[in-house]
Amino acid sequence: MTSQQPIGPLPPGATIGILGGGQLGRMLSVAASRLGLACHIYDPDPNAPAAQVAAKHVVAGYDDIAALTAFARGVDVITYEFENIPTAALDALEALRPIHPNRRALATAQDRIVEKQFLVGLGLNVAPFAPVNSLADLQAALASIGTPAILKTTRLGYDGKGQVRINATDEAEAAWAQMAGAASVLEGFVAFEREISVIAARGPDGAVTCYDPGENVHKSGILHTTTVPATLKAGQHMDAVLLAGRILNALDYIGVMGVELFVTGSGLIVNEIAPRVHNSGHWTQNACLVDQFEQHIRAIAGWKLGDGSRHANALMTNLIGDDVNIWPSTADALHLYGKAEARPGRKMGHTIRISPKS
Repeated sequence: MTSQQPIGPLPPGATIGILGGGQLGRMLSVAASRLGLACHIYDPDPNAPAAQVAAKHVVAGYDDIAALTAFARGVDVITYEFENIPTAALDALEALRPIHPNRRALATAQDRIVEKQFLVGLGLNVAPFAPVNSLADLQAALASIGTPAILKTTRLGYDGKGQVRINATDEAEAAWAQMAGAASVLEGFVAFEREISVIAARGPDGAVTCYDPGENVHKSGILHTTTVPATLKAGQHMDAVLLAGRILNALDYIGVMGVELFVTGSGLIVNEIAPRVHNSGHWTQNACLVDQFEQHIRAIAGWKLGDGSRHANALMTNLIGDDVNIWPSTADALHLYGKAEARPGRKMGHTIRISPKS
């Protein structure tokens, strides 16, 4: 069986392979277990949070072809909880088992320039951008795009890492030094009213369903809260959902995707896409009949997508670092990730507060 063959529906008792053992892999494993499916985790960290709840944990590096091969042979389908998986590892796995979401979606999201070119090709709006591979490139891009702007590495980087804001052109040299020569992209600043995200799912039969858009607030580059419903004008909700559906269909996508958007006076601007379950979709765990994690498992297993309609308003709050110490006193729904040590900037868990739907 290879990734080019149709999948499923996998029967209860089948095994899902998950690349990455962080909190997303943990919550995917819990969702799969409710459906009678087992999960095997592949992660080099022997203390990976997902290993605490999964049926099996393979502790090996992504350059260990023998371990990857054995892992693939022990599962029925493979998915991932993070984007930065080496190509050689994917080559070894895909020769043996289907990988969903597919390689094209992963390659698109792994490179910020490729991602933006893909989105522009669909006729969607993105922030002004220019590739940057040298100080001269950065200076030319600033002359064209202007300031303020944000310089980001094209690959890797998350939660505010791998990026620097440039407020004036004379900051170019210092900003480029922070990139340490890494291939980068300069993005023009977007004056947005709010940031929202759409968690969307697509099944192997092409069916698409979207959760209600959530409104996001960040602190120090890390998502702090997601509020649902988002504050949107008439038509913006539908525009956001239709936009997400276009992206999934264009990629022939299977699974759940997070689509981050800026709401501006002139329309929606796509910030980025994430080919996986997403932090801003955690609210679905307590405010929807079928949450984003179960939806993803259903899709990659070839099952009918579930009912993702919202039955309550929700406020999801990330617990970063020492924030996790509220655990004895909060009355909100509490989701902890099983991480042994709280460090600054580290996601330790989240809470969800629900209220009557409006």
